[in-house]
Amino acid sequence: MSPRRIRRDRSGPAEPVPGPERVESWPDGDWVVRRVPGTASPKAYRCPGCDQEIPAGTPHIVAWPADRVGMGIDERRHWHTACWQNRLRRAPGIHRRPRG
Repeated sequence: MSPRRIRRDRSGPAEPVPGPERVESWPDGDWVVRRVPGTASPKAYRCPGCDQEIPAGTPHIVAWPADRVGMGIDERRHWHTACWQNRLRRAPGIHRRPRG
């Protein structure tokens, strides 16, 4: 007997629907934080907390400094949820150099 096939919709990823933004106050400043559900994460990102990849489809956090709201998307960083919550306890580590 052959294995059962699972039929999936191949029309592409759903339109990203970002979660509501909120401002969080931390010892390192005020941050605008948005929770991103896995369904709204169509590509992979690199977490600045652990320098590991956040695979596409993984729920995570997007954060940027609250005092730079109008600065554009260059200030946003995508974090694993646990890395964001524990970032102040982490010692500075070795960061990967950009290729090129």
